Amino acid sequence: MLNSNFIDRIKLPFRKEKELYLSLYTILGFYPRNIELYQMALSHKSIHFKNKKGKPVNNERLEFLGDAILDAIVGDIVYKHFPGKREGFLTNTRSKLVQRETLNKIAQEIGLSRLIYSSGRNFSHNSYMAGNAFEALIGALYLDRGYNLCMRFMQEKILKKMVNIDTVAYKEVNFKSRLIEWAQKNKMNIAFNLLEQKKDDEGNPVFKYCVVIEGIKCNSASGFSKKESQQLASEETLEYIKKNTRFCDALFEAKKKRQEAEQNKETAQEQTVESTENNTEPAQDEPLETTVITTTGKSKEEVVEMKEMDEFDLSDITANPKEPTQEEIIAAAEEAAFAGKE
Repeated sequence: MLNSNFIDRIKLPFRKEKELYLSLYTILGFYPRNIELYQMALSHKSIHFKNKKGKPVNNERLEFLGDAILDAIVGDIVYKHFPGKREGFLTNTRSKLVQRETLNKIAQEIGLSRLIYSSGRNFSHNSYMAGNAFEALIGALYLDRGYNLCMRFMQEKILKKMVNIDTVAYKEVNFKSRLIEWAQKNKMNIAFNLLEQKKDDEGNPVFKYCVVIEGIKCNSASGFSKKESQQLASEETLEYIKKNTRFCDALFEAKKKRQEAEQNKETAQEQTVESTENNTEPAQDEPLETTVITTTGKSKEEVVEMKEMDEFDLSDITANPKEPTQEEIIAAAEEAAFAGKE
């Protein structure tokens, strides 16, 4: 390593990107070999730079690679630092060390944020630009110098000098609360569904929870307690929302559909109530309906009287009786005269 750095130092005055070489040496502790990899790692997509073939050149691909390498390196370090700790504790500690907030802070403290090529207006609006560039730097370092140098850089330059693993590991970060706050801020429905509850080979209880936002199943995780499994599922969901734009868009689209359905249901209920209220009062232009008389609330005498009235047969009663003829009047008079003589 000393011989390599000595040779690179001799070549430094003749290099075109001398200032970038010196800046990277201050950060890494050694000189880069393929400077183009590091230039790409520091190029944000906002600058819209393209290569000779017309393809966009930015740090997104290196960021993807660096993310995977960083997980492996930090996982290796955490595994050796905490012998005997369970998987859930190790996973949680690694997540804290490689989360965007931590990487963003590291990138700013080592001076990496000052080297990023970007349009000035985008930097202030993207709070994770520096952290993303740090991941891309790890990707470039891996391709340029290999895994061992990446491990050395993280151990000696970052974890020993800037990050206390023990402090980070035992610092409580409530990812569930963060996720709930995010959901409330964006007016989204959120639930934590228990998918499985069992015991492992040693008889320890194991819980598996899934985060559901707006009816969409998000990440799920297992833990030795409900709290642990919900925390891990929340953490993975938060990370997934940050990285996956399409998934985030799907959540907002689901919220929009739910709100529209609720609005339609509320409108339908209001119309039903309004229709019912209108039907309780007859329209003034229409005749009243025939009132049906019932015996409810009547006395015994009133009921009997009503029944007797119902028994009358009124079929032979006419409104205008027929006038008698002259012959009928004479016959009636003669019958009355003879009846008197008898």
